[in-house]
Amino acid sequence: MTEPAPWSVWTRPRPEPRRRAPAVEQYVAAALAIADAEGLAAVSIRRVAGDLGSGTATLYRYITNRDELVDLMVDAAQGEDPLPEPTRDWRADLAAVARALRATLLRHPWLAGELAGRPSLGPNSLRRSESALRAAVGLTPDITQASQALGAIHAYVLGSVAAQQAVRRAEQRTGLTEEQWQRSVGPYISEVLAAGKHPMLARRVLEAQEPDPDVDFAFGLDCVLDGLAARVGH
Repeated sequence: MTEPAPWSVWTRPRPEPRRRAPAVEQYVAAALAIADAEGLAAVSIRRVAGDLGSGTATLYRYITNRDELVDLMVDAAQGEDPLPEPTRDWRADLAAVARALRATLLRHPWLAGELAGRPSLGPNSLRRSESALRAAVGLTPDITQASQALGAIHAYVLGSVAAQQAVRRAEQRTGLTEEQWQRSVGPYISEVLAAGKHPMLARRVLEAQEPDPDVDFAFGLDCVLDGLAARVGH
C-alpha cells in the first residue's frame, strides 16, 4: 500500500514572488472573493490566476494543487479577526468563541462545509483552536470533556448558520424575501389552519413572535451553555 504524500503546504518554504508577480496572499484573497460570491466550486487554479492577470504556472510555485489553495483559504478566513480576549469567565469566553465562529461563517458561506470535516491545521486555525480550548478548560479541566464541549458548541453554531444561510439561498433562488414568501403562501396556510387539524401549528403562526437571527442564536447558545454547565457540575 502506497503511503500518502506528506501534507506540506504549511512546511514547504514559500518562494519570494517574482518581479511584478502576485504574492501568495493575493492569490488567496482572490480565491476568497470568488468563493464568497459564487461558491467554493467556482474556485480553480486557472480562474484565480486569471482574475489576477497571472499565469497558472506562477500560482503553482506556491501550491501543488487546488486542495492546498483551499487549505490556505480556510486558514486566511480563520485569521481575519483578532482572538477573543479571555475573561476567566468560562461562559463569557465560550460564548465569545461561538460568536466569533458564527461571524466568520456568515462572512464566508462556503466555509462551514470545510470546517465540519477534518480540522484545519494552518497557523491561524491552530491559534483559534488553542484559544477555544483555553476557554473550554475554564468550564472543565478534563481536556476530553473540554474538547467535547467545544464540539457541542461548534455543532450548534454550524447548524444555526446553516439554517440562516438556507434562508438566504431560498431568497436568491426564488427572488422573494422571507416576508414576500410568507405573503405568497398566506392563503394556503390560512386554509390549512382553518381546517383545525394542526392546533399547535396554528398557535405557532398566530401567536409566536419572530425573533431576528441574532436573538435566535443567542437563545440557542444559552441553552447549549446551560446544558454544558449542568453536565459538568457548574
